[in-house]
Amino acid sequence: MAKRRSNRREEDIQEELVDVVQTNTDSTTAWFEKNKSLVMGLLAAAVILLAGFLIYKYFIKVPKEKEAKAAIYKAELQFERDSFALALENPGGGFEGLLDIIDSYSGTPTANLAKLYAGVSYLNLGRFDDAISYLQSHSAAGDYSPLLKNGSLGDAYSEKGDMDKALSFYEKAANAGEDALLTPYYLYKLGLLAKRNGNASKAKSAFSRIKNDYPNANEATNIDVLINSVSS
Repeated sequence: MAKRRSNRREEDIQEELVDVVQTNTDSTTAWFEKNKSLVMGLLAAAVILLAGFLIYKYFIKVPKEKEAKAAIYKAELQFERDSFALALENPGGGFEGLLDIIDSYSGTPTANLAKLYAGVSYLNLGRFDDAISYLQSHSAAGDYSPLLKNGSLGDAYSEKGDMDKALSFYEKAANAGEDALLTPYYLYKLGLLAKRNGNASKAKSAFSRIKNDYPNANEATNIDVLINSVSS
């Protein structure tokens, strides 16, 4: 008898579940019929957006970046030779300078890199406001460019006599990544400027990091003397 009741109860539960599922299905179907135009419109919009994105990426962005990489070749070569004025505007051989590349290939990774090169070039040419403008517009990423961007901004503000901003950017550069050449270089500048500003603790921290993390760097030469000079 108990077994019959148990089986009956299971059948009732199954019927209830079927009713619930059917009700939900009917409700969903009714909602879809009522809002069919909206749903189809949203799906069509999604397809158009996806198609537009793929067209932009593979038929516009990728080819444009390929062209930009080819165009920057000569300017990059002049930059590496420290021929900064030529790199900016007239690298020779019919190639575009950094400024033209920034304008002609806006939105590409290469144009973004050109902004970093342009900022450093203007820094070396003594045009510090222009250097700051281009460096600030550069979107830094990876291991190298955040170091160079922030360190160069520190140099530019230092040249302009704004030592508080210079100190801030040197600190950002020193903490932006680990590079065997650039990190100890900006740590050294950070330490010297902090010492000059009377911040012995920050100076000692920068100098000690050079000693501990970059003992083979040029900046580590006589680093103990500098550490002792800011130790109480």
